[in-house]
Amino acid sequence: MYSKELNERNPLRLFEHSIHGGLGRGKIGVVVARHGIGKTAFLVGIALDEAMRGRKTVHVSLDKTVDHMREFYDEIFMDLAHSAQLEDLASARLEMERNRIIHTYAGKSFTIPKLRHSINFLKEYAHFDPACLIVEGFDFERATMEDMKGFQQLAGYFNVEMWMSAVTHRGAPNDQGIPAPVGKLASTMAVIVQMTDESDGVQLSLLKDHDNPNVAKLTLALDPATMLLVQK
Repeated sequence: MYSKELNERNPLRLFEHSIHGGLGRGKIGVVVARHGIGKTAFLVGIALDEAMRGRKTVHVSLDKTVDHMREFYDEIFMDLAHSAQLEDLASARLEMERNRIIHTYAGKSFTIPKLRHSINFLKEYAHFDPACLIVEGFDFERATMEDMKGFQQLAGYFNVEMWMSAVTHRGAPNDQGIPAPVGKLASTMAVIVQMTDESDGVQLSLLKDHDNPNVAKLTLALDPATMLLVQK
């Protein structure tokens, strides 16, 4: 099982400390990076950490199948289990699967009201009350302020920490150093994390930390071999 010691050693504890205790219920955090840098791995790492600590997570993908996401989870779970030397692998896997639900939307059928309906259904009929909601694959290029306010309302209504992913492109960031297409919508986001592919690995940096004017320097990276967060 996920022991107190392993929980405390998880690099996500350092990340939470860097953003003053974590994202917070009812708030939106966004991880931004170019294609193929590791956004899904970062989000799966958050979901696995939540699930193995007994907190329920709904992972919504708009561009991947359920089978693909399960394979991704299994791969990262096994790397985590190996690195943490989990003694009871079967129990840890069962705990993870009990506390995680994957939901996908095929053919661009996603809407915020549909997601609200799905979560209500899970709460009412499956007694699955999430603490964390992950939405990846949302098209921020076409996103409006109305869309993001809808997500804010959703996060507040269900009292969840909500993490999203956004694809960035080359180009000048805004005055706060936040790249397009997220910059124009940054006021709706509590935390923004950027992932960049450097010569020594995928580096993480904070672009926004709630309302704190001075953001912390992260000493975290994504190990390309295991797709796990590591402390530099």
